[in-house]
Amino acid sequence: MAEVFVRRLSRWQAEQQREAVADVYVEAYRRVPGEESRDRRERDRQEFLETFAEDVQRPGFDMVVASGGNKPAAYAYGFVLDRAGEWWRALSGEVPWDWDIEELTVSGQVFALAGLVVLPAHRRDGVATRLVEQLLIRTDAALVAARVDPANEAAVGALRSWGWTRLGAVAPPDAASDAPPVVSSDAPRVVSSDASSAAASDGTAATVPFTAVPVVGSGTVTDIWSRALTS
Repeated sequence: MAEVFVRRLSRWQAEQQREAVADVYVEAYRRVPGEESRDRRERDRQEFLETFAEDVQRPGFDMVVASGGNKPAAYAYGFVLDRAGEWWRALSGEVPWDWDIEELTVSGQVFALAGLVVLPAHRRDGVATRLVEQLLIRTDAALVAARVDPANEAAVGALRSWGWTRLGAVAPPDAASDAPPVVSSDAPRVVSSDASSAAASDGTAATVPFTAVPVVGSGTVTDIWSRALTS
């Protein structure tokens, strides 16, 4: 397998690389040939580009990419959660720390892992682990969090192996309120795990939706997983 090189992108570089990043995203969702599939991929691409353009402008945005040759083969990015604390609304379950997660959010101490994608040819080779480590090494946040479909065994297994803990479950945005979801439910973020299976049991890419309704599993509840970044 060809070696990949991990590097960090500035906000400006991330904006300049958006088309190449979208290529990685779409390739990870490669579906069976056909006109309908091509139309779906194009919709996915446009939705991703729109979401990515918004995410790049969020406070605390940071991104790393792994390149094989002259093209990106994987990426991970995230940002500091909005201080309004809406992300934790309807969270059920007991937080396993003596921390007030809402207070941490208000103080800008929670970093969200919003996107993690590894192309099939580079999975199960430690690439995802390297990306997440490099993404988090520079943040001053006390906590990192991500939303995960509980039916996605590959993603859950990877997060558990990385020392993450399940905080609880939340209803998807359109079920928790009448407000529209931030991201279309047709545009999830992909996680390709090295520590667990690199794909779901049916052969599709493993997914970790962030602010969207999960598309793997029931799609009615999404779990929040997190890991402390400070001792």
